[in-house]
Amino acid sequence: MKFDIFVDLMRLVKRNRDGSYATQASRKEVLAQVAHDLKDMGFRTLPATGLKPKHVAALVERWQTVGIAVNTMKNRMSHIRWWAEKVGKQNCVPRANKDLGIGRRRYVTNISKALVLAPGDLEKITDERVRCSVELQQAFGLRREECLKFQANYALAGLTVDEIQEIHLKASWCKGGRERVLPITDEDQRPVLARAAAFCGSGSMIPTELKYIHQLRRYKSTIEKAGLSKLHGLRHAYAQRRYHQLTGWPAPAAGGPVSKQLTEQQRAVDRAARLQVSAELGHKREEITAVYLGR
Repeated sequence: MKFDIFVDLMRLVKRNRDGSYATQASRKEVLAQVAHDLKDMGFRTLPATGLKPKHVAALVERWQTVGIAVNTMKNRMSHIRWWAEKVGKQNCVPRANKDLGIGRRRYVTNISKALVLAPGDLEKITDERVRCSVELQQAFGLRREECLKFQANYALAGLTVDEIQEIHLKASWCKGGRERVLPITDEDQRPVLARAAAFCGSGSMIPTELKYIHQLRRYKSTIEKAGLSKLHGLRHAYAQRRYHQLTGWPAPAAGGPVSKQLTEQQRAVDRAARLQVSAELGHKREEITAVYLGR
């Protein structure tokens, strides 16, 4: 049976209505956020009963990285402990927040996770369709699922590769079902789109005879054989490239100035750029950009 962590947690909340109305409302809001965070980290099909220490640790690390306030983290942990108790997993969550590193001051590392593939790296990808999917990831910061489900006809909206100024991503390709529009910011993006259009025809980057899961397996196998890994770093590189284009200076993770070094005017530019980058990556919150750009 396939689970959805958000649906499963909301079901748990609905079945257990202990506490005041205010407590119940807070619990529902926090656990909804927790579910979305877990999904973002790849734990989409985790059942509520499958909570493990690694999930708790991953959540705390994520919150610390994006700069969530200590008191907010402590509040979230109280609701996670409620969750753990309801499913008999109390031992998965330390009793003391300090054992999770909450309460200690933690800084964004500003260490870049960006990945830029050289032409030689791309040539190692022997399957040309998979190679083109990776090129889409690199050129537009797409997630893996998005680069496989990419449909050139939809993305180009009836225009030619030379005419377009932006591409459209369909909600059904995108995480969280959030459609988005990405600007053409570099002429090197156009040849990638032309190659993708040739593979897609009237369909997608998935061959007509295959389903998504089959092409995903082919993608993983091909990338592994090419000796490549951590291609999510291509999204980090895209984010840093766009930040530089929008602000005129490198992101902190790429050696640029950190927030405390910016003037008031530069901070306004920084925030606007982060909001734009967040939207282009398919996120809703500015603070998530700290993961890609540093702070």
